[in-house]
Amino acid sequence: MKSIEIMVHEHKYIKRMLKVTRKACSKVLNNEDIEYNEFFNVIDFIKNYADKHHHGKEENFLFNKMEEELGPIGYKLIRNGMLVEHDLGRLYIRQLEEAVNKVISEDNEAKLDLIANAISYTDLLNRHIDKEDSVIYTYAEKNLCEKSRNEIETACLDYEENNTEIAKKYIALLEKMEKEFL
Repeated sequence: MKSIEIMVHEHKYIKRMLKVTRKACSKVLNNEDIEYNEFFNVIDFIKNYADKHHHGKEENFLFNKMEEELGPIGYKLIRNGMLVEHDLGRLYIRQLEEAVNKVISEDNEAKLDLIANAISYTDLLNRHIDKEDSVIYTYAEKNLCEKSRNEIETACLDYEENNTEIAKKYIALLEKMEKEFL
């Protein structure tokens, strides 16, 4: 399925931003010179590319079909696995944003919260992506009926066609940040 290939490809960009995030946290940890506002770029990428753009396709198209069609196994995989991790990631990002605002307001102790939430997010997402790429997507491709696979394909490809600017914007932001931090 081309839609699955697109989602796997998007994971590569997300993992690259996770590397940038870890490097930025390393700078904080080592008291290196860092512009804390750069974390807002990380947050923007995560909220709008990783979550809204990428997770949106998973949740609205793929996961819904898996829950509908694959019975208790599909329901448990999605509700008790993937969606729980998506929600936990959103929590880490909300707390990261709060911590960055506190650090900018000169609350040095909030640097601990900044690092803790950013690193927790990177760890969660790296493991989450590996599960999706090696288990969830493969399971969906093998077990969903052709009609469902075609519906997912059409919905994802239509979404991609109507949102090309989002991908371009956030890939450019990622490349800028890689030059800055890696």
